Amino acid sequence: MQDPRIRLLCAFLLSFAAFASVTGAVAVFVWWLAFTPQWQSIRHRTALLTTLVLFVIVAGVMILAGSDGLSYLVRMIAILLVGTWVYDESCTGDFLSVGTWLFGTRIGFEAGMIAGMAMQMATGLSEDFRRIRIATGLKGQPWGIRSIVPAGRILIHDALRRADETAEVLAMRGYRDGGTICPHFHTTLHDAMAGTCAAVALVLAYIPVSEFFILNR
Repeated sequence: MQDPRIRLLCAFLLSFAAFASVTGAVAVFVWWLAFTPQWQSIRHRTALLTTLVLFVIVAGVMILAGSDGLSYLVRMIAILLVGTWVYDESCTGDFLSVGTWLFGTRIGFEAGMIAGMAMQMATGLSEDFRRIRIATGLKGQPWGIRSIVPAGRILIHDALRRADETAEVLAMRGYRDGGTICPHFHTTLHDAMAGTCAAVALVLAYIPVSEFFILNR
């Protein structure tokens, strides 16, 4: 998808659809199959599978407690697929361009810059996590629950350090608020179809299945 405006709009609509009902989550999954490269485009498959396992565990606990864990699992898988797709499709400057286009050169520029910096930080954390796993394996230490806690401390410390360094660089360069950028977008037929189908998925999420079949009679 080449137009970041439609990409973010699709992510917004699909997330609401998946959260609204199981029907919406199924519609989101169908949309994901139709408009994304699916498994081939996922860069961090280990993180995706780890998160999926956590969702399965939580759903199992909910089922044992008498809650609707299956509905929770279906919805969260759909939201996870949408989030992974947005993360993998995003390019440098997308959030800055969309934010400036929506809210102007002051609030929009700052909001887009913060979102872009957060995306870069997430990418950096993922790379740091991979390096920590490699270093742990080279030391001959098993990777498990005991290794995740110290790794998390290191990741949080590095994230805070990078945030301080970024703030210092912005201050040294005289940044105060806002900025100027001339965003340019290219919308394709595929983008328009994806946006339309995302809106349809949101509508289906709020239409009960029984009423839909009644209308077709």
